[in-house]
Amino acid sequence: MHHQEFEPPEELRDTIKCFWYNRRDSGDEQMSFEVIPDGYAEIIFHFGSGCSISHNDGLHLLPSPFMMGLLNQPVHFSAKNCLEIIGIRCFPWTVFDLLGLPSGKSGVHVFEHPVAQLQTRLNTLVQAGTIDEAVAEVKEYFLKIRSQVDVDSMLFKAGTAMSKAKGSIPVSEVATAAHATVRTLERKFKQSSGYTVKDVSGLMRFEQVRNQLWHHPESNIAALAVELGYTDQSHLSREFKRYTGTTPAAFARKAKKGKLLLGSDFVAFVQE
Repeated sequence: MHHQEFEPPEELRDTIKCFWYNRRDSGDEQMSFEVIPDGYAEIIFHFGSGCSISHNDGLHLLPSPFMMGLLNQPVHFSAKNCLEIIGIRCFPWTVFDLLGLPSGKSGVHVFEHPVAQLQTRLNTLVQAGTIDEAVAEVKEYFLKIRSQVDVDSMLFKAGTAMSKAKGSIPVSEVATAAHATVRTLERKFKQSSGYTVKDVSGLMRFEQVRNQLWHHPESNIAALAVELGYTDQSHLSREFKRYTGTTPAAFARKAKKGKLLLGSDFVAFVQE
């Protein structure tokens, strides 16, 4: 597997965390991989023989591009031969406004959207192996649409405070940082992302635990609970199992064996 991340231009850093490229080769074998929840929404372009999601005991082919919103539990994907992905990792409180779509948090939705027009050009560049050029095309597209969107300064300040605290911050303090009342912040945040401040903060905090256990499986879980502001180790374990379906200790054991694709809402885009 090859994975590479690209910094966004300065003008996109209030809406996009990063751009990324991933390549997986499995020969003739069917490959399956798990995506674990985190605090971001992803816009996914994929290339190769196709990408499917496991749902209701079956595999369902996903169009390209599609959007994966905030996850509450792991999802499983499947592909054959070679799968290449270009992803745009977005802040959940900006992604729907950036794309001009209504926010939501459930089901599979298909929209006509100009972003789908990138697929053919990107496929040509990816097939030629010119990944830097493909990512540059995506950056250029999002720079153009970002210039046409007014990002709510309240949400930007709220998101900055949440990110800086890595999710370990009360809603009242987020509101103070955003210069808003809790009620106003909650209303606007849910309008823009489909989720509450508490929902997203919880995912951000979980992400810190997940990353620490992934990179350092031997980490002391009780110490992590204290460091990240959980009530105690039991609280951390309950939250961790809520998002992954497994315990922190079991996840750490899994981390020692092989890498996961760290990353249930899906929005598929089709060409107009």
